[in-house]
Amino acid sequence: MKGPESKFYQKFKRASKKILWHRIENLAIPGMPDALGYTENFFYFTVEFKVTRGNKVKLSPHQIAYHVAHPHNSFICIEALGSGAVKLYEGSVVRELAACGLKLAPLCSGLEACSLYLEKLGA
Repeated sequence: MKGPESKFYQKFKRASKKILWHRIENLAIPGMPDALGYTENFFYFTVEFKVTRGNKVKLSPHQIAYHVAHPHNSFICIEALGSGAVKLYEGSVVRELAACGLKLAPLCSGLEACSLYLEKLGA
């Protein structure tokens, strides 16, 4: 059975058809994001997909450390269950996101807007 984050990844993947996605199943590197994306503009980036029931975003110390060490071309995409809201954050704000949760202003909101933003990376 697929978990909520795996289902969210699949939904996001279907919405962003111009991105070549590679799911990363990696137990060797703690904190490694869930997916590697590659745009039509030859641009690589990583995305950590999270699902939350409330305002708080659960990020492990390893996930936070990854985004601190790789603040560029890394993103955290969050789906809020209930409202279905989708928000995209740059990896560089991981500490603030861990502290403030979904109260932190996102880079963009909505499944379509977040997909479009990532599709245009490197343009």
